[in-house]
Amino acid sequence: MLYQFHEINRTLLNPLVQWAEASSKLFSNPVSPLAHTPFSQRIAAGYELMYRLGKDYEKPPFGITTTVVNGKEVPIVELVAVNKPFCRLLHFKKDFPAGSAVDQPTVLLVAPLSGHHSTLLRETVRELVKLHDVYITDWTDARMVPVSEGAFHLHDYIYYVQDFIRTLGPDVHVISVCQPTVPVLAAISLMATDKEPSLPKTMTMMGGPIDPRRSPTEVNNLATEKPFSWFENNVIYSVPPTYPAFGRKVYPGFLQHAGFVAMNPQRHAQSHWDFYMHLRAGDHDSAEEHRKFYDEYNAVLDMPAEYYLETIKTVFQDHCLPRGVWEVEGKLVRPQDIQSVALFTIEGELDDISGSGQTEAAHGLCSSIPGEKKQHFVAPKCGHYGIFSGRRWREMVAPKIADFIRAHA
Repeated sequence: MLYQFHEINRTLLNPLVQWAEASSKLFSNPVSPLAHTPFSQRIAAGYELMYRLGKDYEKPPFGITTTVVNGKEVPIVELVAVNKPFCRLLHFKKDFPAGSAVDQPTVLLVAPLSGHHSTLLRETVRELVKLHDVYITDWTDARMVPVSEGAFHLHDYIYYVQDFIRTLGPDVHVISVCQPTVPVLAAISLMATDKEPSLPKTMTMMGGPIDPRRSPTEVNNLATEKPFSWFENNVIYSVPPTYPAFGRKVYPGFLQHAGFVAMNPQRHAQSHWDFYMHLRAGDHDSAEEHRKFYDEYNAVLDMPAEYYLETIKTVFQDHCLPRGVWEVEGKLVRPQDIQSVALFTIEGELDDISGSGQTEAAHGLCSSIPGEKKQHFVAPKCGHYGIFSGRRWREMVAPKIADFIRAHA
C-alpha cells in the first residue's frame, strides 16, 4: 500500500504545489504589482522553495544540441539506435557538413540503472562527444513498461549490453559508470569465453563495485547488515493502476531517492537553505545552479524488482564476481578469459559510494590481459560524482579516457 499512499499524497499536494508556484511568480515577475511591494523577494523565495520541495520531477532532457570539433561548432541530433522494452540505445549523431565528416572512435557509455535517469551522465556525454561518436544506454522507468513485456533480470541487463556491443561492432569502446561496471565486466567475460569476434577494443570502468568487500562504504554496509528477506519484504511494491506497468513489482524510485537524501540530510537541508538565501539576495546564478542540480537529482525511476533484488544478492551480499562463483544462466563468468580488451579503471580519492580499491579489483580478475593494456587512475580530491561530472571530470578524467582509447584503438 505504500506506493498507493505515495500517489494519493502526491495528488493531494498537487494543488498546494501549483499555488506555491503561481504565488512565487506573482511576487517575482516584474509585470506583477506584488513584485514591487516590501519583502516581495523574501515572499517569492519562500514560495519557490515550497514549490520545489513538493513538486514532481520528471526526467529532464539531455539538451546536447551542439559540440565543437576541430574548432568548429557541429550540430548534434539525438537518435534512437536500438529500442528495447527496458532500454533505448541513444546515439548523439554529429551532423557534419557534406564532405567534412571526422572519423572518431565509437563509444558505448553504459549508464547506471540504480535510481536516476541516464541524464545524470549529461556532462559525461557532453565532454566525450567532442572526440568520440557516443551512444548511451537510456534505461526505461519500470513503471512505464507493461507487465506483458515480461520480467527484467540482472542477466537481461547483461544480454542488453552484449546486444549493444554487437550492434556497434568490434571497434567499440565501452565505458561503464558505477553500478554497470559489474554486469559490463560479466557481459564481456561471457563473450570472451565464447570467443566472440565482436569484443570491444577497450573497457573503462569508473567508480563501480567490482569487489565491494574492499573499503566498504555506507552503501555497501546497508546491503550486508540486513538479510535478503528484509529487502524482499520491505522495499518491493506493486505499481498502482495509474501507470502502464500496473501490477509490476518494482523498487520504487521515491524510496531510492529517500535513501539518497538520508545519506547526507544536513547537506541537503543546507543546500535548500542556501537556495532560499540566494533568491532573497537576488543571486540568480547561484539559484539556477541549485535548480539544475536538483532537477536531475530529484528525478528518479522505478527499478524492476527482480533486477534490484538479484543485484543486492549477487553483487553486494554474495560477492559472486570477485569470488569467481557467478553463473549467468548456467555459464560461469570468467574475467580471466578476457585477453584482447584493454582495461582502464578509474576511482575517486574521496568516493563515499564505491570505496577505494573496489573498481581496481578488476585488474586482478582480468589476469590474462597483458600489463601494457591495463591502466588505473585515482582522481585526487574527487568524490563519486566528480569522476564523471564537473570540473575535475572535464580537466583530469576525460582527457585520460580519450588518450587511453586512442592508444588502444
